[in-house]
Amino acid sequence: MEKSKTQKRPRCWWCGDDPLYVKYHDEEWGVPVHDDRKLFEMLILEGFQAGLSWITILRKRPRFLKAFANFNVRKVAAFTKKDVDRLLKDEGIVRNRLKIESSITNAQQFIKIQKEFGTFDKYIWQFTDFKTYRDPKGMTRKRIRPTSPESDALSKDLKERGFKFVGSTIIYAHMQATGMVDDHVEGCWKYVQR
Repeated sequence: MEKSKTQKRPRCWWCGDDPLYVKYHDEEWGVPVHDDRKLFEMLILEGFQAGLSWITILRKRPRFLKAFANFNVRKVAAFTKKDVDRLLKDEGIVRNRLKIESSITNAQQFIKIQKEFGTFDKYIWQFTDFKTYRDPKGMTRKRIRPTSPESDALSKDLKERGFKFVGSTIIYAHMQATGMVDDHVEGCWKYVQR
């Protein structure tokens, strides 16, 4: 647990004192998300985060919003080679061709899931029985894991549907970010007693 110098609330150790990280921890991480646009945004950002720190992505998030049409899934699904070239020149985002191209592919697959299930929300939340998973033994820094059986199953299903950059570790981070999993640790002001 670390306390912010500007705020006295105890928090999960990973957000440190960076105001952007603290705000993300306090307002987003572990909060259930049921809005398809937001679920798409976090799926894309988690894919770009692979191999990088999350704070890097948070700092670039405003530029990602602009570059990816405010994460409008239909607009991103319609991106062309010209858009890929434009994004590869954008210094405000992570300029990785495979990640950029996978975002377009993932947008196209995302729309297919929406057509099949009505919403992406209905599809993705079935992997946690439509509720936020909290470890019944409580959560400590040592107990946080990079994957779970649920993220393994979701990752496998997404890959079978043609998604890219959706390994189990990326998907578990997505589940934490969108409140499908609540991994706030004991002592954090956001920790929920099991």
